[in-house]
Amino acid sequence: MNAALSAASEDQIVFDLEGIERKYDSLLRELPGISVRFAMKSCPVDDVLACLARKGAGFDAASPDEIAQALRTTVPAVRVHYGNTIKSDRQIAEAYRMGIRTFATDSVEDVEAIAASAAGVRVFCRLATSGDGALWGLSRKCGCSGADAVAVLERARLRGLTPSGLSIHVGSQQMTAEAWQQAFASVGDVLLALHARGISLDHINLGGGLPALGYVDRRGRPLHPPMDRIFAALRAGMTRIRRMSASDLRFIIEPGRFLVADQGAIRAHVSRLSSRQQLGGEREYWLYLSCGKFNGLYETDKLQYRLVFPSHADAEYVPAFIAGPTCDSDDAFGDESNLVPVPRWAASGDPVWILSCGAYSTSYTTQGFNGFRPLPLTCIHGRDRDHVRDVSAP
Repeated sequence: MNAALSAASEDQIVFDLEGIERKYDSLLRELPGISVRFAMKSCPVDDVLACLARKGAGFDAASPDEIAQALRTTVPAVRVHYGNTIKSDRQIAEAYRMGIRTFATDSVEDVEAIAASAAGVRVFCRLATSGDGALWGLSRKCGCSGADAVAVLERARLRGLTPSGLSIHVGSQQMTAEAWQQAFASVGDVLLALHARGISLDHINLGGGLPALGYVDRRGRPLHPPMDRIFAALRAGMTRIRRMSASDLRFIIEPGRFLVADQGAIRAHVSRLSSRQQLGGEREYWLYLSCGKFNGLYETDKLQYRLVFPSHADAEYVPAFIAGPTCDSDDAFGDESNLVPVPRWAASGDPVWILSCGAYSTSYTTQGFNGFRPLPLTCIHGRDRDHVRDVSAP
């Protein structure tokens, strides 16, 4: 990765495909027998998707366009599910025409729509979680209570659909093992209630939430997710649910940032380092980068990103606010309590490496706010520079 960043003379996002493959293999070692449905929203880059498809992953798609992109990898449609509980009648029908036969749901209204436009398909119901312990909780908008889940899957059976599973999502960048333990307890309760009504499921979808390792929080402190405890909780929960199930359950997981975040980095540059006196008389340093919230760094609402200044080794540093290049005041991260050390003599044009940007850097971006376009993409395979490939859109 460093070699690719060093070789880059222009701004771009670099993805290490070999690193993604290693993360995929590590996940299967931790959770033997699990099926992976990569959360496409985290990194909708064709070369990344093709890499994961070759490894055996399927895809969690949230729209017909994502379904079409997944199928272009030549992965069979049976390994793609429509994982969004929010979809219109037209979107349901379009997904069905493309061969999708497994749909997420969380309401009887959605079940009725699926039955009308995609007769006979499989549905899995998403249970609500609190999102406690995650940087992004993802509660309220999607998911229903256990009682509602029973009613939803009963309605699915009544309408000729196959009630096939339950799903959970404990929040994005989940930092605790307890979140999964609580979610498994909810799954167990619903399984028992369904069994009493003669409904046997064939799979449990553990959703996303597995954390990346390379982030720092908004105060600049490294995040240290307890991965050993998280994976132990997942294995224990899967074992418990299998024992209490009336059927032979399979398990699916939808990792996103866990697989790609730490395998992507941005080569940016300094636009300007300025020193300005504020209305209160204090003087502040501001480092303006060539990319920001609107073209690669959207997640500054909860994170800082690790910055490397390769042309300023052993430099004198000053505490600075970090901001993107636009004239929008929200395009910044850092405040008075968590300023970022930057080289005092950073000059316009100096390269800056922004680490752990492989998740959401390409999907949370505008088409050119203030005229700053999305960054071009480059994929590499390990250290072999002969495998560097520019995958930028024309």
